[in-house]
Amino acid sequence: MVERLRIFSQHIGFLFFMYGGRLGIDLGNSLPCFSCPFVSGCAGHCYLMALQRSHVGFQTGFDLIFSGAFIHILWPFVLFLLFFIPLSKLWCSWLCPFCLFQDWISWIRKKLKIREMIMTQKIRQNLKPVKYVLLALLILIPMAIANFKLHPDWGLPFCRICPAKPILPLFAGNPDHFHIDFTNTVTLSFTLVSMLLTAGFLVGIFFKERFFCLFCPMLALMHLLKKISPVRFEKKIEACSGCGNCQRMCPMDIEDVFFEKNKKDVLTQDCLGCMACVESCPGNGVLTYKWLGFKLFSSSKHYLAGKWSLK
Repeated sequence: MVERLRIFSQHIGFLFFMYGGRLGIDLGNSLPCFSCPFVSGCAGHCYLMALQRSHVGFQTGFDLIFSGAFIHILWPFVLFLLFFIPLSKLWCSWLCPFCLFQDWISWIRKKLKIREMIMTQKIRQNLKPVKYVLLALLILIPMAIANFKLHPDWGLPFCRICPAKPILPLFAGNPDHFHIDFTNTVTLSFTLVSMLLTAGFLVGIFFKERFFCLFCPMLALMHLLKKISPVRFEKKIEACSGCGNCQRMCPMDIEDVFFEKNKKDVLTQDCLGCMACVESCPGNGVLTYKWLGFKLFSSSKHYLAGKWSLK
């Protein structure tokens, strides 16, 4: 079953990225997933830190090219593309450590038989731009640091408030990032916001599956680059029965796949590539994930029948 394979892959990814550094593995600072650099012994970490640190290279004209700062900006991005392009958003639901953490929280809620929070499509639509705003700030704030003499403690603005920073190090035995830093006004503000956001996201993640992914700037960056990836998610419009299973089973509550009546491409900005919709579709070949034109997984009534017979 694809669901079991994905869960297995998630756990292997969690162990690899969180603890691989202890075995000498170092994949650098350009991973397209939330492998936090604040985790001691991680095998590599999120590209968003490298993106924020690129402020040292935000110069103009020939100074940018000949100072070496151009390579400082370009090389981590090239590495990010080399990691991102083969798998695209499959990184999210199949390998991302923080996505697995969210799934663990959701599993606990389900075991406690607590109903998931209902989020209307209007609210979801209103939240969609937030991830792009955060992505823009990752670039604009470092530029302000470089060009407008903004206080250096504004460095790494997203990492300072990201809930992965205090949470993921706990799995390496480090609770030190759960604190308020009174060094100055900037650090006080950042750490206070971090604690408030972390508490808020923990509540949100408990009551809403993959709640943090709604705001993830990495997901926004991936969607902007989706056309250069070989991964495609397609719908055979004429074969769709309109059962609505794809919308009901989607952990991100995406309705676009169900309502799409014109375009074959249904890989939306919030899609994490978990393939839950493909697993739940009763139509043969109606929904298909492809890689370089080859089928990775396609919907099938026989697959669906087999899946439910095991439950």
